[in-house]
Amino acid sequence: MKTKKAFDTRKLVLLSLLTAIVVILQFLGSFIKFGTFSIQLVSIPITVGAALIGVYAGGWLGIVFGLVVLLSGDAAAFLAINPAATVAVVLLKGMLAGIAGGVAYNLLARKNRTVAAIVAATVYPIVNSVVFIIGSYMFFLPTLTQWGIAAGATNVTEFIFLTIVGMNFVIEFVLSLLLSPTVVRLIQYGQDRRNLSGSANKT
Repeated sequence: MKTKKAFDTRKLVLLSLLTAIVVILQFLGSFIKFGTFSIQLVSIPITVGAALIGVYAGGWLGIVFGLVVLLSGDAAAFLAINPAATVAVVLLKGMLAGIAGGVAYNLLARKNRTVAAIVAATVYPIVNSVVFIIGSYMFFLPTLTQWGIAAGATNVTEFIFLTIVGMNFVIEFVLSLLLSPTVVRLIQYGQDRRNLSGSANKT
């Protein structure tokens, strides 16, 4: 019981630390923009949390990321159109992306933890963008159509994929891919520390 309690405390401390890192990174990222939205720099702490603590941690950190997006004003244009839908889409895409990263890691880690970490890191921007696109079609299509016409886009799909999502997704995906070795090392370090602590407690 004592060992389990100590382990739970360590997970809580790690989750708190990663939560703070997500907040800081996303606020910093809000000042870096390529196109409509700011660049998201949170795939590393979210992936590490999902791998070391559990899928629920990835979901929680994704929600935290979404809250920061809403508070930073990055979603202000959509909030002005449909506040409820904006909040739902922003929080849902962050949560689902975090959960997806954790699930991807757990499925692949038994065979190869390095591959699992790389895939988990790159899954985050993919799921995040896909959920945003679905939400755009569901709740904001008339407005996005008008924005697309004003921007000179041929159709709304071109506007969503190329203007709103395109450049940001490419940059975030490439960053996640380039930084995935860091994710691998952090997860390996955390797992080694956990295994070492578990062995010490047994003795």
